Amino acid sequence: MNKKVAIIASNGGLFDAYKVFNIATAAAATDQGVTIFFTFEGLNLIHKEAYNQLPMPEGKEHFAEGFTKANVPSIPELAAMAQEMGVKFIGCQMTMDVMGLEKEDFVNGIEVGGAVTFLEFAKDADITLTF
Repeated sequence: MNKKVAIIASNGGLFDAYKVFNIATAAAATDQGVTIFFTFEGLNLIHKEAYNQLPMPEGKEHFAEGFTKANVPSIPELAAMAQEMGVKFIGCQMTMDVMGLEKEDFVNGIEVGGAVTFLEFAKDADITLTF
């Protein structure tokens, strides 16, 4: 049986997005089942508008040139790559309700659910990470 990786994305900055999608795609590339639960600011990582303009951490602007020189894919590209590799995205229903967001505000292919939905996957995950 393949290993399972459960990721909670609760922060919405650029570095957070790279951490989440880097780990998710690496795990998927090694045939592990991966589910990401996006909650609170983490929803920015899959929001159709927000994920195009995630903020660089203050004082870290010099990394922008490094990302370009290293040909690091954009967050929208990484999100699409993760989904193509079978990574499951769950948007937190409660957070979406609180923020007045709808499923249509996010990338295609997400599931909307609560903590119980994520916990069904995470309860027997081999690795659980939070970013």
